[in-house]
Amino acid sequence: MNKNEELKKAAQIALADCMGLKPEETLLIITDETKREIAQALLEEGKLLCKEAFSLEMKSREINGQEPPPQIAELMKTVDVVLCPTQKSLTHTNARREASKIGVRVGTMPGIWTETMIRCLNADYSKIISMTKFVADKLRKTSVIRVVTESGTDISMPMKDRNILESTGVLRNKGDGGNLPSGEVYLAPWEDKTNGTVVIDGSMAGIGLLKEPIIITVVNGYAEKIEGGEEAKRLTAILDKPGREARAVAEFGFGTNYKAQLCGEILEDEKVYGTIHIAFGNNVSMGGIIKVASHLDGLVKSPDVYFDEDLIMNKGILLGFNE
Repeated sequence: MNKNEELKKAAQIALADCMGLKPEETLLIITDETKREIAQALLEEGKLLCKEAFSLEMKSREINGQEPPPQIAELMKTVDVVLCPTQKSLTHTNARREASKIGVRVGTMPGIWTETMIRCLNADYSKIISMTKFVADKLRKTSVIRVVTESGTDISMPMKDRNILESTGVLRNKGDGGNLPSGEVYLAPWEDKTNGTVVIDGSMAGIGLLKEPIIITVVNGYAEKIEGGEEAKRLTAILDKPGREARAVAEFGFGTNYKAQLCGEILEDEKVYGTIHIAFGNNVSMGGIIKVASHLDGLVKSPDVYFDEDLIMNKGILLGFNE
């Protein structure tokens, strides 16, 4: 099977299996100049699967979480299914939230590469769902998450009674929203409560694969100190642009997609099994209260993860999970 055929198959899986697109429904694809090939593949498959399918291209956004043009935001509310292969994420935008609120199913695909789409959308979703549920069920009984690594991470995130979100890449119910491809459990820790040090040693949204770790000191829920090399300076500049709230701890996430590989695009990186990610910025979509036009995830490799006093992951290996 050549690349075009593989992409066509992946597009069909995304629309039919993941989004559950039906013959009587309408599909909108939102893209930008960087993702035309993927958008075109989705459009062509969408035409075969549903009543009406159309694609709109906008200028690539500057940062993750920046709103699309208001005309596109309005159009999102008039269809049944929206897919967003874009360079920057539309997940944490008012446009996505408002569309989901009235029942539109929205799959966001920020930074997706053709290779990522082909590889990850051909995963065994029953396996991903099983692992995701296993982790989520344990989190629902947890009060504090602690992450420790040999590279220097030691951070505690109180999260008792916060909403635990399971992202499996299956978005077939009215109002469902999430990433495609997917495979993660995530939540918003309590605002102003996270403390410690996180050493981002995998990749960082807005930067990509890291040449050297970024060391972030978190005090009462905010990244007060960012240390490292040139990439740490770049992250500081990115976070300073939207303002203080962009430094707020927004998310803890746990990767559950065994097909995902560390590649420098956070869409895939944050799903990699054996990693966790901590994001800074907007967390309204997760039930939090931080409203800022920025959401940046940083990936931590091979962590020890404690749910309260229980060691759940040992150097990237999930304990107690039987496939």
